[in-house]
Amino acid sequence: MEKARVLFVQQTIMPYLKETHMSKIGRYLPQGIQERGKEIRTFMPRFGSINERRNQLHEVIRLSGMNLIINDTDHPLIIKVASIQQARMQIYFIDNDDFFQRKFTIKDKAGRFYDDNDERSIFFSRGVLETVKKLGWAPDIVHCHGWISNLVPLYVKRAYKDNPLFTDSKVIYSLYDDDFKDTFKADFEKKLKLPGITTKDMKYYKTANYVNITKSAIDNSDGIIIGSEKINPEILEHLSTFKKPILEYQGKDTYIDAYNDFYNKILGKK
Repeated sequence: MEKARVLFVQQTIMPYLKETHMSKIGRYLPQGIQERGKEIRTFMPRFGSINERRNQLHEVIRLSGMNLIINDTDHPLIIKVASIQQARMQIYFIDNDDFFQRKFTIKDKAGRFYDDNDERSIFFSRGVLETVKKLGWAPDIVHCHGWISNLVPLYVKRAYKDNPLFTDSKVIYSLYDDDFKDTFKADFEKKLKLPGITTKDMKYYKTANYVNITKSAIDNSDGIIIGSEKINPEILEHLSTFKKPILEYQGKDTYIDAYNDFYNKILGKK
């Protein structure tokens, strides 16, 4: 019997970025799922604060070299890879000089939200899916963590649904307490649009704030995991109208088995 394949789209993974609740899950969940017999691929942004030498990142030439066009501008896609040896796990990094070469991740030194975070999330989400296409690797589950992955559910279900690698993919979105107060630029909906995405699909992106982009991710997912103890009440209210499977918050000792069981449920396996 073929192993189920799980694609992890992570905003943060330790030890590459500092230890947080989300980065610990980013580190230990893929390893735990691999140890439970599933095949995995794991992606995160190559934020500028990641020390390439210390973490032994190197470019994967055969996967790099594509250009992604956002807002009529070409942005070269660079793919790097590193290994977490003790976990026998590779991490793929989405890189680009315009978006991911600064010293900070989401906010600048003064704590200001980067004004191109909208384009960074488009580039990251598309970069992951285009790289998976190049790998020729069809994920059964696509599990997204962190708001920077918010477009992946929409893209998998609309823009990439006719690609045989993604036709049968189930999307799971983990909700965290990673709110931000800013709103993306007004032209975000125009920039993120790809063939296959309808006007109806864009309803939440007219005012692209944290709550709205998360609502879109929820609507385009097959299952939701509550990843933090505290979640924005407006999102929980939206979730209460959601008729699909939801996994409640799990403690650190139980979450890997619970997530693995949830994947099997979503895939219709016992």
